[in-house]
Amino acid sequence: MFPRYLRLSPADRDELERCIQIFLAEKRFESAAGQPITDEVRVTIAAQACFLLLHRNTAVYPGLFSIIVYPGEYVAHDRRRDERGFIAEGLQVRRGETAGRGALVLSWSDVVRGASDAHGGRNIVFHEFAHELDRESGSFDGAPILPQPATNRAWARTLSAEFRALRERLARGEPTDLDPYGATNPAEFFAVVTESFFQRPDELQQAHPKLYEELRRFYRQDPASTLSSA
Repeated sequence: MFPRYLRLSPADRDELERCIQIFLAEKRFESAAGQPITDEVRVTIAAQACFLLLHRNTAVYPGLFSIIVYPGEYVAHDRRRDERGFIAEGLQVRRGETAGRGALVLSWSDVVRGASDAHGGRNIVFHEFAHELDRESGSFDGAPILPQPATNRAWARTLSAEFRALRERLARGEPTDLDPYGATNPAEFFAVVTESFFQRPDELQQAHPKLYEELRRFYRQDPASTLSSA
């Protein structure tokens, strides 16, 4: 179900398994729309969430208490402010979201798709749990707590430049190797490039070397190197 596990070193497997045990002990899983909450559901989500924490010596998502799981895509009420300051409301089909008040929502079918495809561009668990890491700094702004505060300036400079470049390419109607959803705001940009970092690391490293290096330092992993040596 999670082939990345098989590529880990014995030490990393042990670390991941310890994190999974803590995650399962601390987090509550809730069913939505009849989705069964089985051990497979719990462990598959926990394994991917904990994968982002390898080597980071950090708490296991301390602000998260509940994971709500739907069988597949679901419809949620959406309320957002556009660039002109107007508030738009409506219904939106979603695959996952950070719901606030310590809850996170996931589509099980998308969880399975991301877990089984280690080389695809999308992974809903990586995306939503990147938001959780971002939130630990106090706000959703694409600026999570860095392991070395002295690197804050380099992080802000690199991610801001890449975010602006993505928005400019889309405004010109040019193709982009990054998910256009990342142009929504800095928080979504961080979540989107986290997916790319783990799902398409060689492409990200070649096209955006400075961005890759900032993510490598933050996550303390080098997935491009791991893939090339596998």
